Amino acid sequence: MVEMAVVAPLLLMIVFGIIEFGWVFMVRQTMVTAAREGARVAALQGTSEGDISTRVSDYMQPAGLTSYTLSVTRATQQDPTETVQITIPYSQITLLGEFFGPTNFNITATSSMRKEGA
Repeated sequence: MVEMAVVAPLLLMIVFGIIEFGWVFMVRQTMVTAAREGARVAALQGTSEGDISTRVSDYMQPAGLTSYTLSVTRATQQDPTETVQITIPYSQITLLGEFFGPTNFNITATSSMRKEGA
């Protein structure tokens, strides 16, 4: 009984850490996929910011990720690269709050693709 009382908190902390890490990994992977898809749409001729935002939202919504910031850098004559960046504050996605430490940082995913026909 005493051994269990000593080991249980450590075991629970490890289990919750694994759950938190898995969740953050899934969120990051969703962000990377959404940024890549947004960049794919941005690389097409004649697409607007709304088209890009819609495609990113289509990938973020199923995971319940709605409080993100989307930044799109459009291609120019000097740099024909379309860049899509998605940022989410960690405090908005954490399952455990500040249990494992500070939450005042951002998780970011960026994808760039060359503009078609440029």
